[in-house]
Amino acid sequence: MTKRIQESQRSSVMTELTVELPNVGQFGTRTSDHVPGVAGGGRVDAVEVSQHVGARQILQELSLSVEPGELVAVAGGSGAGKSTLLEILAGLRPPSAGEVRHDGVVRGTRVSADSRIGYVPQEDIIHLEMPLRRTLRYAARLRLPAGTSAAEADRLVEETMHDLDLADRAEVPVGALSGGQRKRASIAVELLTRPHLFFLDEPTSGLDPSTAADVMRLLRRLGQRGVTVVLTTHEPADIDRCDRVVFLARGGHLAFTGSPTEARRYFGVEDLAEVYDRVAREHTPQIWAERFADGRGKFEVRPGSAPLPIPATRSDVQRTGMVQQWWLLTRRNVDVLLRNRLTLAVLLGSPVLVTAMMATLFQRGAFDPRSEADLGPVQIVFWIAFAGFFFGLTYGLLQIVGEMAVFRRERLAGLSVGAYVASKVTALLPVLTGVSAVLLGVLRALGRLPAVGWEVSGFLFVTIVIEATSALALGLLASAAVSNAAQAALALPMLCFPQVLFGGAIVPVDRMALPGRLMSLGLSNRHAFEALGRDLDLERYTATLPAMSAYGDTFHGGTGASLIALASLAVGLILATIWVLDRRSRPGASRW
Repeated sequence: MTKRIQESQRSSVMTELTVELPNVGQFGTRTSDHVPGVAGGGRVDAVEVSQHVGARQILQELSLSVEPGELVAVAGGSGAGKSTLLEILAGLRPPSAGEVRHDGVVRGTRVSADSRIGYVPQEDIIHLEMPLRRTLRYAARLRLPAGTSAAEADRLVEETMHDLDLADRAEVPVGALSGGQRKRASIAVELLTRPHLFFLDEPTSGLDPSTAADVMRLLRRLGQRGVTVVLTTHEPADIDRCDRVVFLARGGHLAFTGSPTEARRYFGVEDLAEVYDRVAREHTPQIWAERFADGRGKFEVRPGSAPLPIPATRSDVQRTGMVQQWWLLTRRNVDVLLRNRLTLAVLLGSPVLVTAMMATLFQRGAFDPRSEADLGPVQIVFWIAFAGFFFGLTYGLLQIVGEMAVFRRERLAGLSVGAYVASKVTALLPVLTGVSAVLLGVLRALGRLPAVGWEVSGFLFVTIVIEATSALALGLLASAAVSNAAQAALALPMLCFPQVLFGGAIVPVDRMALPGRLMSLGLSNRHAFEALGRDLDLERYTATLPAMSAYGDTFHGGTGASLIALASLAVGLILATIWVLDRRSRPGASRW
């Protein structure tokens, strides 16, 4: 089919689609309506790209182009590779072979922060607890170039909310928005930087037909303002609202690309829903790909229509610095913590329950041995140490896994992983400090701890805080490694049991088998137990009470080595968390 016929049909489809569209507020500085083919948007060229995972080919070699200002749908059944192709076109996943060009610039193999590109995954990329305006303000300060004033950032937030018809919902928590409004809120985050290329993974999934139509009309308006939009979808109604459709057959074979009208004629159907059935049941994916390739001829870039490939260069845009990111993220973390009822219940309820249980378990004056078989001092010290570990672990376990989609998108926009993890520790450390002080103070007031001077009390407090910090780091590491909150909940007992069994109270470390002794070296509960016992001079009981004689080596010496071990564990686990998050947010990393 000739280019002239294609352009004529596309113009006809555009006229059909744009008649009912209202004239809405502008995006960026554009003031005139934009139709496909007019300069202003970005052009995308995929040249012989393919993708494989191990020995499995999930996207076969294909080539296609997206013209500036076009609205293009990538369609196909489950397992066709729609999301993979979208990520490759967006430059978020390097292809195994071939190359992707944005306006003629070859995308590199590493993700770089690029304000020209917007990407909305299927998951929400905003925190649900905060009001919309506040959420967007944090996003703007993180994503906009360094040096952008607060007033300018706030102005962009207000303009974006107005453009997306969200101004009247500015003070509503994102979680209380309707499905369509929440999707528009995710789109708003990406529009803050006024991108020229916009990619969306199934933006209408889970929405009712009317709301889905509203989202598609919004994307159409973006195209009219000069933004090139590419989306994945399995809904025929969405495809009909696009300029072009790319149909993929199972296994990532290119079965067709052209206008929706051309797709009906090519597949011989009236309803585009029938295309899915034909591609799945008739012929093989390879035959569909060969049939289309034979029909359109070998791919070649049309002279004068696409710029020559230019090697990727580093962006000149100065992103927000790591220290500024850390401060913004810390403030946002505190905001989210204060607004999340479940998190608040864990933060406040855990220390209350643990302290109450310890007060119930031990009698007043239990720290003073009453017989030669009394192990009261050892038991109290051990459970105090475990309480500090439990506080830190439970605080950290749900901190990252619940916002993985948010982190992954912000990472692609230039977020420092170190700043992100440091902000988590900074936001939670004051809480851990407070609950540690309350635990020791309540136990002392209830007579479960002996009267000691301020110096000893200070050492006890510092030991608990450092141990809680190392446990927090372990919780963050587990939260970064699991895929969902259910797995994080299952990790809690798995991480606690070794701390109890190999902490040195049930069986003294020097009486464990060699594997147990080696394992105990990496357990913060063991080092905290030993440090607390030495601070409280439990060694004096090991020489006089037969039941405690087995702990002679446990409480002998000073606390310096134990505190260094605890601090080293905290630093090591924080670095491990940064490493895991960096690996999971790299191009082509598995989704969670």
